[in-house]
Order: sequence, then structure tokens, then C-alpha cells
Amino acid sequence: MHNGLSYKTKQFFFVLIKLSIVVGAFYFIYNKLVNNNKLDFYEFATYLNSNNVLTAKNVIFLMFLSFLNWYLEILKWQSLVSFIKKISFFEALKQSLGSLTASLFTPNRIGEYGAKAIYFAKQYRKKILLLNLTGNTIQMVITVTFGGIGFYLFSLRYPIEIDSYRVLRFAILLLVIFSLSIFGIQQKKYKPNFFSISKLKHFFRKLPFRISANTFLLSLFRYFVFSYQFYFLLSLFGVELSYFEAMIIITSMYLLSSIIPSVFIFDVVIKGSVAVYLFSFAGIDEFTVLCAITLMWIFNFVFPSIFGSYFVLNFNFNKQNKSA
Repeated sequence: MHNGLSYKTKQFFFVLIKLSIVVGAFYFIYNKLVNNNKLDFYEFATYLNSNNVLTAKNVIFLMFLSFLNWYLEILKWQSLVSFIKKISFFEALKQSLGSLTASLFTPNRIGEYGAKAIYFAKQYRKKILLLNLTGNTIQMVITVTFGGIGFYLFSLRYPIEIDSYRVLRFAILLLVIFSLSIFGIQQKKYKPNFFSISKLKHFFRKLPFRISANTFLLSLFRYFVFSYQFYFLLSLFGVELSYFEAMIIITSMYLLSSIIPSVFIFDVVIKGSVAVYLFSFAGIDEFTVLCAITLMWIFNFVFPSIFGSYFVLNFNFNKQNKSA
């Protein structure tokens, strides 16, 4: 009797957690759209309607780009997981969209790591965390590489006054943090058993080159897709910049916004602030940039997270762990 009640209690709390994740995600999405201090939602909606920005043709193309963006991400995850076990595309889709919903209001999407790991049996979870880290790191490397080139070209085209004193203080702070981190790693009593440098090196050496190369290519194509989608949105709002000129600013925007820690639900605010600043050098008004940023967020994160909420609500922990 006691075991039965205990099981039912656990099931009740698990259902409550799933509902909390979904309700929380929907609340934050609603709050960010309707109570946005930077962009009035009703003004935004009226502008889109009166200027025929989202015609059927444009919506279909934007949805296609968003679908392609997530299709590449799902393929990337399926490829990474194949290092441990083969999963179907549908399983990779459930894990990718479900973890997106679960990580919406966690800092820098860190909740995605735990959300994906929970789809697998206990013996696989540490490797799943590292595989997810691998995918995100490769995507970040591409963002930093193109962003670095873009920001260099941006600085040549639009000279920025830099406070050398502030830059020096920031560099010193980073150096101190880095030095303390290295010191901490070298101290055995502070060294986590699983995340030791030797074990990480061993894991990454065992990862087949085919999977690493495939992850890099899929991440590269994905970067091209969502950066082009942003350019396409700008063109819908009448921004007269060549593709090359726009990409200089777009790549710089993704570089700067990706290195700023944030709660993911406020990612649209971070990118909005950075984008408004960078595009102001090209004479693009704030409202236009914020509209493009908001639509990017809606198409690439709000819609997928709505689908992901279905997988969160239908997630069965016991069944998943038996089959994983």
C-alpha cells in the first residue's frame, strides 16, 4: 500500500513538473511578446498588418527557413547521438524540441543539457552531456569565426570609439577568472571526477572524425540559414543594404549576443539591444530592427517550443529509461 502511494505520489509530482515547464514557457513567451518594454506588441502587429509584411508567400518562405534551421539541428543531434546508439529522426526531433521548451527560461539554455540527458538511461547520460557540449561548442566556433571576420570588417567600415580603460579592466578580469579556473582544475580536491581534463581528452579522441565533420557541416549550413533568414526579414521591412553589407552587421550581432550571458527567454532582448546598436551605424531605425528580431524569435523559438511542449507533456520517464 505504501509503495503504491509512493509511486502515485512520484507520478503526480512528475506530471506537475511537466505542466509547470509548459505553463512557464507559455507564460514567459506571452509576457515577452505582450509586455515588451522595447517593442509594443500591438504597434508591432498593426505595422505588420498594415504594411503586408507577412503575406502568405513570405510566411511560407520564413516557415521553410525555420523548418530547415531545425531540420539541420535535429540531424546534427541524431548524428552526435549515433556515437552511443542509433536513434530515429523522430526521436531526435522529440529530444531537440522537448529540450528547447524545457530550457526556455534557464540561463544560456543550460537546461537543455539535463533535458536531453533525461531521455537516456543513466549509463549514457554523462556522454550525452558531452555530446551536447560538442554540438554547442562547434556551433559557437562557427559563430565566433564568422563574427570575428564580420566585426573586423564592421570596425573598418564603421569606426567605433573604444574606451581603452574599460577594455583593459575587462581583459584583466577575464585573465583573473581564467587563472583561477586553471588553478582550481589543477587542485585534485576541487577536481570533479567526471570532468577531469584527461577524461575529456579521452572522450573527444574517441569521437569519430565522421561525426565531428558532419556536426561541423550541419552547424555551418544552419548558420547560413538563420543569418540569411534575418537578412530576408530586413529586406521585407524595406532595409536597403546589400547582402554583404547586411551580413557584416548580422555576423557581428550574433558574435556579441552569443557571448553575453542571459536567461534564454530574454535572448530576444539581448539580441535586440545589440542589433539596434550595430544597425544604427548603417542608419537603420530601431523599430525596424526590433521587428525583425522579434519575428526571428517567433519563427525559430516560439513555434518550435509550442511543438516541443507536446513532447514534454507526453514524456514518460519510466518508459523512456527502459527503451533508451
